[in-house]
Amino acid sequence: MLASLVAAVALQLTATPSTGAPPPAIPPISPTKIILVGDSTTAVMGGWGSSFCADHVTASVACVNLARPGRSTSSYVIENSWELALAEMSVPGYVATYVLIQFGHNDQPGKPRRSTDLATEFPANLRRYVAETRERGAVPVLVTPLTRRIFVEDRLENTLEPWAETIRAIAAETGAPLVDLNVSSAAAVQALGPSLAARFQAAPSAEISAALLTGTTPTLAPAAAPAQTAAQPRNDAALEPPGQAPSVFDYTHLAPVGADFFAAIVARDLMVAVPDLRPSLAP
Repeated sequence: MLASLVAAVALQLTATPSTGAPPPAIPPISPTKIILVGDSTTAVMGGWGSSFCADHVTASVACVNLARPGRSTSSYVIENSWELALAEMSVPGYVATYVLIQFGHNDQPGKPRRSTDLATEFPANLRRYVAETRERGAVPVLVTPLTRRIFVEDRLENTLEPWAETIRAIAAETGAPLVDLNVSSAAAVQALGPSLAARFQAAPSAEISAALLTGTTPTLAPAAAPAQTAAQPRNDAALEPPGQAPSVFDYTHLAPVGADFFAAIVARDLMVAVPDLRPSLAP
């Protein structure tokens, strides 16, 4: 009896509808890809990129974070990370691929084997990124650098403004969309003030917390970098391995709370800069 009942139910489940009409066609998906290229302030474990990919794109988007700690517009190319990004842009099957490019922190003077000249090399590198992205059929989106959270007498010292201004100029020159994260992040950090803004990375020590109440961020001892001989090739991996979280408190990198905060700003500003991406982004 039980066997007969099971057979009858199975027959009903597999029976073809009597209308004779073919089953409705399933439309193909229209996936989009977003690739993140940049330094530690975009990379996982220290930047806003991981939160952006996790919380601010829809299920139809493949979000790939290829940002690497310690990289500049020059060293990212020298170590072949840019070749990996170009290969990722060439993967077929996506209706559109967007590449968010954020550099500046390690292009500044004083960064061994990474610094670039602001007047010549830095803009030339940005033009290369834009041109080669377009050659792959992808859309370059230039992003100005996340501000550092350094204050003097309650005023933010936006030391990255000259690099942000150069990025704005290259965006205007090339017609690339611009996400002005430097302006947006600087405004947010200035509004919060030094004590609250310091918690975007981690709770500072009691000594630093006390100093922040004066409105001025105290100078931090620089982290020691591994020794490197002149004979060794230019390689920033020796300074800050990809995916390694910054080991000391500073006014630059982000813990999850900071990543969440600034990723939301990037998503908001990206919706304005690239209207075609709005359906693919979650605020």
